[in-house]
Amino acid sequence: MSHPDRPLSPHLQIYKWQLNMLLSILHRATGTSLGIGTLGLVWWAWAVSSGPEAYRTFQSAASHPVGQIILFGFSYALVFHSLNGIRHLFWDLGMGFEKKTVTRSGRAVLILSAVLTIGLWLAGYQLAGRISLF
Repeated sequence: MSHPDRPLSPHLQIYKWQLNMLLSILHRATGTSLGIGTLGLVWWAWAVSSGPEAYRTFQSAASHPVGQIILFGFSYALVFHSLNGIRHLFWDLGMGFEKKTVTRSGRAVLILSAVLTIGLWLAGYQLAGRISLF
């Protein structure tokens, strides 16, 4: 039973959203996604070791548009989580805590994550012979 005169804890409607809050939430979400997405890697490894029919089933799911979206999300999560993890390592060393540096490094993580993920996918499609970049 709550008491009307008792103060409530602050919540998301009270705080003004900041980049660092978003990146903290995304870091946790991508970490969780990577944990769950690892099941896909286990499926792939099992399919490879189980023979052509099992691998065809995996390949069919992975090449489906929904499978491609899941794989793209997994690769984005991997890139983002890695880059933001490097940012956290600098913080563990006591570096980069100035407000300006926190904002710049956060923006850099977001931009680089998108650029590197798209670059990886373009390179993968080019290696697979599906597109020609040049």
